[in-house]
Amino acid sequence: MKRWFAAAAAVFCVLAVSITASAVEVGEIHAKGAILTTEDGQVLFEQNADASYPPASVTKIMTMLLTMEAVDSGKVSLEDTVTASAHAAEMGGSQIYLKEGEQMSLDDMLKSIAVASANDAAVAVAEHLGGSEEAFVSMMNDRAAALGCTGTTFVNPNGLDTDGEETKTTARDLALISQELLKHEKILDYTSIWMDTVRNGEFGLANTNKMLKLYDGMIGLKTGYTSTAGYCISAVAERDGMRLIAVVLGEPDKESRNGDIAAMLNYGFANYAVAEILEEGQELDDVAVELGLQDSVEAKLKDDTAILLEKSAAEGLTREIQLKEHVSAPVQAGDVLGEVILLQDGEELERREIVAADSVERKGISDIFRDLLGYLLMKKQVSW
Repeated sequence: MKRWFAAAAAVFCVLAVSITASAVEVGEIHAKGAILTTEDGQVLFEQNADASYPPASVTKIMTMLLTMEAVDSGKVSLEDTVTASAHAAEMGGSQIYLKEGEQMSLDDMLKSIAVASANDAAVAVAEHLGGSEEAFVSMMNDRAAALGCTGTTFVNPNGLDTDGEETKTTARDLALISQELLKHEKILDYTSIWMDTVRNGEFGLANTNKMLKLYDGMIGLKTGYTSTAGYCISAVAERDGMRLIAVVLGEPDKESRNGDIAAMLNYGFANYAVAEILEEGQELDDVAVELGLQDSVEAKLKDDTAILLEKSAAEGLTREIQLKEHVSAPVQAGDVLGEVILLQDGEELERREIVAADSVERKGISDIFRDLLGYLLMKKQVSW
């Protein structure tokens, strides 16, 4: 009972009016493995993050990643019809009770996976994309290796226990997969759904991620539970332009899972802030181009990705822009024109290159002659 009250307090402490950065710590984490990262992979907290454990249905973030990659590459469409095989229909656990031969759009199948954690839909989608479940599992493992996952082995697309085999992964690997999945923004249209339906409104879906209602800013991604894996989740929350990923594996109960996720996210949001490379409303000047077919070229940041700083550092941040006054043609898009230096109390924190947004060709002899002729004519008219 004491643990339940402690976990509940951690979940609902987001409602507190005044939380100072110095007062927020992660505290005790009950998970076997845990990690807190930014969307671009910066690790803010970790605990036993490289030990391999079964992830249960959090496995489905890789199934969703491969699906979104196939959709965004044009290999498949969300309007495609997916037909359930006898094998897909026999899945147990969380499901939408597919019948052999039943057809459903890939959109509804994906929604069923993301919202209701449907094991049968996960297998049906795997067979649709890979030709067979076995081929799709090979795709899952290849993709995990390509992402740099070192402690992950998938055995199916849904995370169910199987005879003699089970998926194993690490908190760090799940964070890597989650980071990649978030590059496909449309996935959040599914993972943030609280309730919906499929089969023309005849079958209801309720999100297994109850933290969508319990934690301010929660937008995904996937929960999981089996008796061997315990309670697991890859959770994504967003506040004030900052998106954080918190992963736990092997929690003893739902309350501990929710409490640990809230504690890690609270730590991240209380102690860190997003700093844009340029101040709001700040623009870069165009750079003059000598002997160019255009008089100037637009300057832009090569990488405008914001950086995450401790709030104390973000408060004292200043920016120094070093930009060339002019360059000689020809100019190629991407040529370096200068840099922005981010400073905190005079100490350099970050440098970002400023580059040419477009290419500018050099004037030819005929262009120069035409300019000279125009200048002489104008000078003659003035003398008149």
